[in-house]
Amino acid sequence: MSTFAWITFASVAGGVLSVALAAVFALSARASWIPSLVSFAIGALLGAAFLEILPSAFEGAKNFHSLAATVLAGILGFFVLEKLVLWRHCHIEDCEAHDPHGHEHEHDHGRSGMLIMVGDSFHNFVDGILIAAAFMQSTQLGIVTAAAVIAHEIPQEMGDFVILLHSGYSKARALVMNLASGLAMIVGAMLGYFALQAMQEWITTMLAIAAASMIYVAVADLIPGLHKRPEIKSTIHQVVLIALGVGMIWVVGELTHGT
Repeated sequence: MSTFAWITFASVAGGVLSVALAAVFALSARASWIPSLVSFAIGALLGAAFLEILPSAFEGAKNFHSLAATVLAGILGFFVLEKLVLWRHCHIEDCEAHDPHGHEHEHDHGRSGMLIMVGDSFHNFVDGILIAAAFMQSTQLGIVTAAAVIAHEIPQEMGDFVILLHSGYSKARALVMNLASGLAMIVGAMLGYFALQAMQEWITTMLAIAAASMIYVAVADLIPGLHKRPEIKSTIHQVVLIALGVGMIWVVGELTHGT
């Protein structure tokens, strides 16, 4: 299969099939699976970043220090982007969603449904570009990257779907909106493929940004939620699932080695 075909298949799987699967889970009252899926996704993201993407990026780098600086800048950049989204959200909703003691108050998410979709579409668009960059480096790296993205997309889309339902959207409209945001991944992948063909030297940089994205999402967005359940039993469950996520990436990497 050609690189373009792989990119198309992976972006469709990541942007559309994961949304459909998430909707099936959410509609069949499987929302209780989200914490477990999040733990697994953390392992997949960290495994892909540290076991596959970063090693591949450093292999093709001319300057290790510059590449490491790119990863650092990427993490800081994603922090700023998330701050901007939160700032915008704070101005759309009343900024009393959080009190000075860090407690969350109940508030209506109705006005934030569209904002969530805009933010999700942008995130999916960037993921599409990063998937394209990974496949243009090697098919193996592309498959591993796509697997990590899909592992993260399913619990994320489940959460978005539930929020849209609570915002007053019908099931059909919530599904259509999620699918529309998922299409942004395909658009990003296509644009990334054609743009990076003319700028091959940027592939290594994009891989560094891909690693930064996965590290940031896992460490800043997902892991803090696990601390809400500090019990020993829950912690063991979380660690096992994180290890399974890392293990999945290792297995996928081994099975696709040389492709």
